[in-house]
Amino acid sequence: MDEMKHVISAKSFSREALEALLATAGEMRVIQAQGGADFLSHKVMAALFFEPSTRTRLSFETAMLRLNGRVISTENAKEFSSAVKGETLEDTIRVVAGYADVIVLRHPEIGAAARAAEVSSVPVLSAGDGAGEHPTQALLDMFTILTEVGRLDDLTVTLVGDLLYGRTVHSLVYLLSLFRDVRIVCTAPAAIPLPADVIAYAKARGVHVSFEPDLSRAAKKTDVLYQTRVQKERFPTVGHYEAVRANYVIDTRILSELPPHSIIMHPLPRAGEIDPGVDRDPRAAYFRQSHYGVPVRMAVLKECFTSN
Repeated sequence: MDEMKHVISAKSFSREALEALLATAGEMRVIQAQGGADFLSHKVMAALFFEPSTRTRLSFETAMLRLNGRVISTENAKEFSSAVKGETLEDTIRVVAGYADVIVLRHPEIGAAARAAEVSSVPVLSAGDGAGEHPTQALLDMFTILTEVGRLDDLTVTLVGDLLYGRTVHSLVYLLSLFRDVRIVCTAPAAIPLPADVIAYAKARGVHVSFEPDLSRAAKKTDVLYQTRVQKERFPTVGHYEAVRANYVIDTRILSELPPHSIIMHPLPRAGEIDPGVDRDPRAAYFRQSHYGVPVRMAVLKECFTSN
């Protein structure tokens, strides 16, 4: 993270900084279970969401409240903010920075968070920018892997589904690239592959990236099976979406191939790509994963106000 402690891209983390933040998240998990702590009293977080959100918005707001901070928010800023009147994102950020001590921003345009950080006088935390990145989701994903699997080195992570528009997997690949002996397996329709620049970034840092179109084969030798939703809202036409939306479904057949030590993750929401019958399996970690968002975002918020 930079001097002001914006969180715009997962690329900004070093291994040392990430491990320190995950350790703090572990501490926050204990504090959360105890009801919270008075770390951010009198601090105000502004949540500006120009795209729909359930988990990210509510977990950020819960995290701030658990730290005894305060929250101002708009959950549909695209329609219920001055953006409707033609106000630029930059002007909105300049104004809101005068009301709050930290801004959490979700926006449909790639690069919006970086634009906001350029003009903000307070830290900006990206809650997702279009099909670009979702860095705090990747942070909670890494916390999930560490908590559930027990390590971040020597891992095989299989990324399934929408890898082109799936901003969560882009940020996750960047963070996984900080660790040793990481193997990433891409299981995706040909029309929505992991972007070439993301692959190049990982390979340049020693990550082994491979492609396995057969989900059953990929499941047999993975530590983490990371499923994603094919995002209808990102596709140019309904026809393009319908052509790929049901290509990969995790069901009981896939469960039978999955090693006992593996976990299944999903950033949620799901839309048919994980059969509900899978939920009962202890390897199904996706609801636990969503709950880890609160202590991780507590750690991120606390870090915003910790002196360098």
